[in-house]
Amino acid sequence: MNDHPSSPRQPAPGQSAPDQAASPARKTSPQEAPATAARKPATTPPSAIEPVTAPGVVPNVPLAPLAALEEAQLEWDDTAPQATDYGDVYFSIHDGRAETVHVFLDSNRLSERFRDWREARPFVIGETGFGTGLNILCAAQRFLATAPAEARLHVVSVEKHPMRAADLERALSAWPDLASLAKPLVAQWPAAVLGVHRLWLDERITLDLHFGDAVERLSRLEGGVDAWFLDGFSPSKNPQMWSPELFAAMAGVSRPTATFATFTAAGFVRRGLRAAGFVWRKVPGHGMKREMICGELDEPTAAARAELMGLDASPASTHAPMQEHAVRGALHPLRREQPWTQPPQPAPIARETHVAVLGAGIAGTSCAEALARRGVKVTLIDAEAPGARASGNRQGALYVKLAAETNPASRFQLAALQYSRRWLASLDPEQSLWSASGVLQLATSERERKRQQRFLDNHPLPEALLTPVSASEASRIAGSEIAFDGLFYPIAGWVRPSALCQHLAATPGIRFLQARIEAIQSLEAEESGATGNGAPRWQLQTSDGSCLEVDQLIVALGEQTHLPEPLAHLPLQPIRGQVSEITVAPEHAAHLPALDSVVCAGGYVSPYQRHADGSVTLSFGATFAPRDEDDAVREADHAANVAELRSALPAFVAAWEQARGVRLEDDDWQGRVAWRAASPDKSPLAGPAPDATQWREDYAAMAFDAKKRVPQSSGTHLPGLWLSTAHGSRGFTTAPLCAELIASQLCGEPLPLERELAEHLHPGRRLIRDIVQRR
Repeated sequence: MNDHPSSPRQPAPGQSAPDQAASPARKTSPQEAPATAARKPATTPPSAIEPVTAPGVVPNVPLAPLAALEEAQLEWDDTAPQATDYGDVYFSIHDGRAETVHVFLDSNRLSERFRDWREARPFVIGETGFGTGLNILCAAQRFLATAPAEARLHVVSVEKHPMRAADLERALSAWPDLASLAKPLVAQWPAAVLGVHRLWLDERITLDLHFGDAVERLSRLEGGVDAWFLDGFSPSKNPQMWSPELFAAMAGVSRPTATFATFTAAGFVRRGLRAAGFVWRKVPGHGMKREMICGELDEPTAAARAELMGLDASPASTHAPMQEHAVRGALHPLRREQPWTQPPQPAPIARETHVAVLGAGIAGTSCAEALARRGVKVTLIDAEAPGARASGNRQGALYVKLAAETNPASRFQLAALQYSRRWLASLDPEQSLWSASGVLQLATSERERKRQQRFLDNHPLPEALLTPVSASEASRIAGSEIAFDGLFYPIAGWVRPSALCQHLAATPGIRFLQARIEAIQSLEAEESGATGNGAPRWQLQTSDGSCLEVDQLIVALGEQTHLPEPLAHLPLQPIRGQVSEITVAPEHAAHLPALDSVVCAGGYVSPYQRHADGSVTLSFGATFAPRDEDDAVREADHAANVAELRSALPAFVAAWEQARGVRLEDDDWQGRVAWRAASPDKSPLAGPAPDATQWREDYAAMAFDAKKRVPQSSGTHLPGLWLSTAHGSRGFTTAPLCAELIASQLCGEPLPLERELAEHLHPGRRLIRDIVQRR
């Protein structure tokens, strides 16, 4: 094996003078210095490492168990941490930032590329070891200093052993000028649990932390990377990470013109990268390290990626579609087991794109807010005011109920709870629209107690997310005597649904249109008179006869709403729920018992809500009645809500009745009826709308053998039509993450969920089942 650089496709990055800007550092031992070779003409060396997949194809790695991760074990030299398990430093306190600038920023030509970035989608950086976050904060700082004002940055970073928030804060305190970026990072720092955790460092900078093994995480990344920071502990200290599988995973999620840079020049790293489809070159290292390597995809791999994605891979191109059309290829090869979940990727929407969102409950308003936050023009449409129907209660619980055995629904719900908590804290740090009260889930029966124990046995999660509690501990948390053991979710709580929806609808960039939509229709470009990229548009016909044309349409209807064609095939089930409310005047509120957390059993009760005039409202419920169309408030339902509350919290009810001098059933109560939309499997429908007629034709063979006769063709979807619905009783937990998922798909960003979870939410999943069962 020779040490000559592999053939480059463009001038070697990193050989000009370093940019004069502050920058981050890396996790590597300064003593590591592999043997180097003199500069020679570029050649392509034979590889001594067999590729683990075809170049540019992600390896097939099983999804890891849902569990807590081992946090970083550290020793400290002032503010410089060292990982005791690996015997390596995260950065040198003396020159760490200068090293990061040289190795990662300059060698990926980030100043130049940020300055010239004109695409509507964000520039995407991928990193293989987050560590202290110093690399990413320096890249973010450089982006804010050099990129155009409308440009956005998206970072995907993997970390197997996350630091504790306090350790992260201590490490980053060495660089006060990074404080404006470090502060939101520390404030949003997630619990150390496997999964994708989306954070915001700035209005224009998104950070996706993929906690877990690098290969396992990158193998299910849905997104394309423009520049790689190949970082981590030294290959001599952590050889398991620097594997052929890692390099294959990187190539498999790279865009055609992606670059990479790394501090090491170790021979097995060079050979592994070459086998995966990268070309490399040696360039001067930093400090005591004489050499490092950087490079890009080789021409065959780049061409294959471009063909797959329908992009022009020439160096002069900035990933432009080869045809002026809204649909291009996929980011990844066809998924053989579930090809229907893989639609052609829509081209990233332009800044002048007009998106309509139909429905102004939590599903619709969170979709509108997610797009407006990205600078997209949005029209939010509803026949009533925002938050007027199922999202119109005074209070709603922010909670989940996870299955005893791990399944995609539970993985998604836990991810959604974590996301919603960060989203609410960012949206409303004063908690005027929500409360971080936590949620107690009581085991009021032996069956539920056993189910909760099975869940705990199967899911060793961090206490920051969930912890088992005894009856006495539950009583302390709730502030009222409780007779049952249970589970406590510290990051859960409650929201003010109607107020939250109204707040979201008022986001700059959103226009609210109060109208009843009677029909939606797809228009070809020549019908609509559009002068854009030739993509179909959507026409919405209102009850007063007017029409609105838009480029993209998100349908976020629920309740008893009948979905318009071509979505009428979707299996939405309306579920009637009645909530009970008791409002107490200020002069009678002082002696009422209070709850400090939401308590769930068969129903739920929230801490009472205090109003500006001093009055308080206790909300509890709610009934669950599928296929019940009665819109009248019923005394029988109120009695059922009271019975459920009395069963779960008898001491609280007794104290309330003593303070009020009347039985709860006979108190001055009010009720509110609404319908929640649910799917047959109780998970939301979120993503692109399938073309049901075409699916029934394309996948008809599966009716005869669903395992062996899976047609290898991607699902046909209705261009520009999206869905976020069927959120059931947990919409305030699930809708915000579904909104972020759809916004990411629309805007050409990496997704905030693993591939399997995005597939689980796909609106066409029930259609496939119907085909298989010949319905």
